[in-house]
Amino acid sequence: MMTALHHQLCFQVLLLNPNTHFKLQPGFHLTSFSLSHHMKRGKKSSDAGEPVTNPDTRTGSSEADAVKPSLSSMKSMGVLLAVLMVASVMFSLSVVLRDPPSDDVVESVAASRVLQLRFHQANESDNLVPGFDKESCLSRYEASLYRKESPFKQSSYLESRFNRYQDLHRRCGPFTTFYNSTFDKLKLGDKSDGGVSGCSYVIWLNSDGELGSRMLSLASAFLYALLTDRVLLVEQGAEMADLFCEPFPYTSWFLPSEFPLNEQQSLLRHLVLDSSDQQKLESQALFNETPWLIMKADGYFVPSLFSISSFEQELEKLFPVKETVFYFLGQHLFHPTNVVWGLITRYYHAYLARADKRIGIHIEVSDTSNDQFQRLVEQILACGVRHELLPEVDKERHLPSSQVISRKSKAVFISSSSSPGYFESIRDVYWENPTVTGEILSVHRPSRKEYQKTQRNMESRREWTEIYLLSCSDVLMVTSPWSSLVEVAHGLGGLKPWVLNGTDHDSFCTRARSMEPCSQTPRSHGCKH
Repeated sequence: MMTALHHQLCFQVLLLNPNTHFKLQPGFHLTSFSLSHHMKRGKKSSDAGEPVTNPDTRTGSSEADAVKPSLSSMKSMGVLLAVLMVASVMFSLSVVLRDPPSDDVVESVAASRVLQLRFHQANESDNLVPGFDKESCLSRYEASLYRKESPFKQSSYLESRFNRYQDLHRRCGPFTTFYNSTFDKLKLGDKSDGGVSGCSYVIWLNSDGELGSRMLSLASAFLYALLTDRVLLVEQGAEMADLFCEPFPYTSWFLPSEFPLNEQQSLLRHLVLDSSDQQKLESQALFNETPWLIMKADGYFVPSLFSISSFEQELEKLFPVKETVFYFLGQHLFHPTNVVWGLITRYYHAYLARADKRIGIHIEVSDTSNDQFQRLVEQILACGVRHELLPEVDKERHLPSSQVISRKSKAVFISSSSSPGYFESIRDVYWENPTVTGEILSVHRPSRKEYQKTQRNMESRREWTEIYLLSCSDVLMVTSPWSSLVEVAHGLGGLKPWVLNGTDHDSFCTRARSMEPCSQTPRSHGCKH
């Protein structure tokens, strides 16, 4: 501010004899004077009682007469400069008062993050996707603000295939002319549309399994539809529309309620899969006979698709980095509805937003004895400290040493379907003891009380909220890789979680080989890495 004020008080001054007339010639430069320098020279001349003379001329009686107009000109210039100085000072004060500096000049990284989030949120509002109403699905436009930037970028080929699929879905989706034509033939007992519309479908059946398993299955079904040029239609079930926004513009991905799933069974080709049914998927010639393929899948069968020779070349073009499959599929498919997005963002801003680092921990174990319970808590803490995910505590002090105080903060988000005692034990460790580094650590866990006596869709909202919040972590630690909730969370977030190894080894945990949901089928696909 002082530098700016100094420059504002500097003027270019040219003292001219009003009786002299001349032109500026090439190479003639005006000299830059500061106001303070000029005023000092004026004061010195006044005190000496001598006129201001031109050093390049001889002084005589005639020159003395010529000096008088110059003194008058000096007085006028002095008044003008005084006015300009006052105006400059007033302008500077107005700038300072309009934008006063903060009382705390050194803001924390957390506060900067919040301001940056708000700034980007304002800019993101203009980046609308054609075919969608922004207000109907805010998460579609705001999701990038809650996760760290990924080093992975989707290939241009994958983007073009997504766009091509969207065009196909728009042309063949529910209640379009081509859909109605194909559907009418089905009702008449014709298993083919005669090749008129060129529209064929894969209908994904909703199951009663865990939400994570259904999301893994649905992402796999979408990739299969992409590879076979089929339109994905989703059995809505009791809660799908309550959890996920429509992923494709200008149309719906939900199967119309009047579709005869329980009729005309001889005309509907059924495909029941688990995560390793490669042989069933290889029979593409049988599936091409009908435009209607009913798929009921359990879990993530993408690795099986990579093992099919007819898909191999296309998959390599779509996903040059194999472990990014679910990451990119999930970004296109799974946008939380506004009601779920409200649960996510309110919790995030209340407990996680201002932390310099966010650590997600998912605990899923069967009932254990007291000794096993305590050992697991110790392993979680040891893993975190060993790999610098969690700060070490100092049990010998009541307050951190003044020499190691750090202003950094960490927020731990614990998701657990097991005993709540794990959350309380970890929380109490950091409540009762200061950290060695002086870092401030807070531990949080969503309350389960409000969900205990509610309908199933509220329980699914809570589960989807926890999955999403875990995916927003900077690092993720899990007690087991076999949970579908964990697989979806680290897949959506592009994270390689730290997995407890269940032993007392020095490392206590190991880093997952891939961010792909591949714990059930580690033999292929991105799971090789």
